[in-house]
Amino acid sequence: MTEIKRKNEPQPSNWFRRIVTGSSLMKNESASRRYLFGVCLVATLGGLLFGYDTAVISGAIGFMVKHFTLTPAMEGWAAGSALVGCVLGAAVAGTISDRFGRRTMLILSAIMFLVSAIGTAVPRTLTEFIFYRALGGVGVGAAAMTGPMYIAEIAPARLRGTLVSWNQFAIVWGMLVVYFVNYFIAGRGDEQWNITTGWRWMFGSEALPAGAFLLLLFFVPESPRWLAKQGRKEQARDILTKVDGPEHAERELADIENTLNLESESFTELLQPRWRPVLWIGVVLAVLQQITGINVFLYFAPEILKTIAGAKMDLALLQTALVGAVNMIFTIIAIRKVDHWGRKPLMLAGYAGMAVALFALGGAALAGEIKAWILVAILGYIAAFALSVGPVTWVLLSEIYPTRHRGRAMAIATFCLWTANYIISQTFPMMDKNDWLVAKFNHGFPFLLYGIFSVIAVLFVWRRVPETKGKSLEEIERNWLHK
Repeated sequence: MTEIKRKNEPQPSNWFRRIVTGSSLMKNESASRRYLFGVCLVATLGGLLFGYDTAVISGAIGFMVKHFTLTPAMEGWAAGSALVGCVLGAAVAGTISDRFGRRTMLILSAIMFLVSAIGTAVPRTLTEFIFYRALGGVGVGAAAMTGPMYIAEIAPARLRGTLVSWNQFAIVWGMLVVYFVNYFIAGRGDEQWNITTGWRWMFGSEALPAGAFLLLLFFVPESPRWLAKQGRKEQARDILTKVDGPEHAERELADIENTLNLESESFTELLQPRWRPVLWIGVVLAVLQQITGINVFLYFAPEILKTIAGAKMDLALLQTALVGAVNMIFTIIAIRKVDHWGRKPLMLAGYAGMAVALFALGGAALAGEIKAWILVAILGYIAAFALSVGPVTWVLLSEIYPTRHRGRAMAIATFCLWTANYIISQTFPMMDKNDWLVAKFNHGFPFLLYGIFSVIAVLFVWRRVPETKGKSLEEIERNWLHK
């Protein structure tokens, strides 16, 4: 009878027993979690510098125009030269990271961030500034690709989506931080001081996080999957053990080895019928993230609010800060939910929400009623993007490619992403200020176009993108191999 009661009594859960007994298992799990989170936080500093480097120009460009006496075309080149560097960085980072390691590529990116921060702070001519600005762009392009890939290759499947999404949060956080840094520096002197000196401090301030990133990278390990690919199995096993215990290490290492045996050494394998669809899915996802208009709102929000909604400059800047706050809040929600809700549902909902907001924005422009609620539509668009398309695109790109060729495949996708970014950033002012388009659409044409691209994105994700939630990288790879 006593035995029956014991069986029927509620049994304490595993975690409760570990707390009560103070078992070494609990301690080991806690240590593994701290180790994993610490390593991933260091990797996300590349994302923070991505956001910092991208947004620092917004506070400095007005003073630089007067310092260097820039024409509008030269002003655009001063701002856009970093994107050219991003394209180059994405193009070379894959080969370097596949050959010399993910951490090595991150170290090179950190060095470029640091040199760029110092170089853009002390240029004597615009040409010198462009050179160092583009060098920083190379670092951005390389880190934007390598950081998520590194995190994906070291994180357990159950945490991978969340941890890779940290990188997107770091990007958004870097943008917000530099907005306040620029504001603080600009307030240290009058306009003449800012024209001669203030903007230099804005760029030079990046040296602090860049130096910290470079230093901390020497204390994190190489990707265990890259090590296994190089035949350094014991090192890979040690790292995987620190991440999630010895059972996880043995299981993952066996999985990695089995999957690598199925792969060809030749990169041209990705161009064969078996892998070509995977390569193109990543490329299309990268391009769709940009051609649906996100950077139009991030780069030109004050001008949109001034031109279309009639807001004054100070109010436009305040509303732009609100855009940044919404971006951060919904990115945090995405980080918390991406491993619970799944990649595909989030992407479908996000692109659908973006399409609704864009068509509402374009339709209101056509009707001449846009001033009343433009901010609501923009915030809705930003929320939909931040909740899904922003972080989840990077999660998927870091997951879907085979281990042996992940670096170069991601490089191709990221190269296309930055190219699309440059095209959208270059063409939006041209469309928005085209007399014929303004007469026909009253500034609504770009938003209607991006809305059409968002509908295409919904259809593409629905038909072609697989769900990867909860699967190891090797499971994902084998699923492609068996199709």
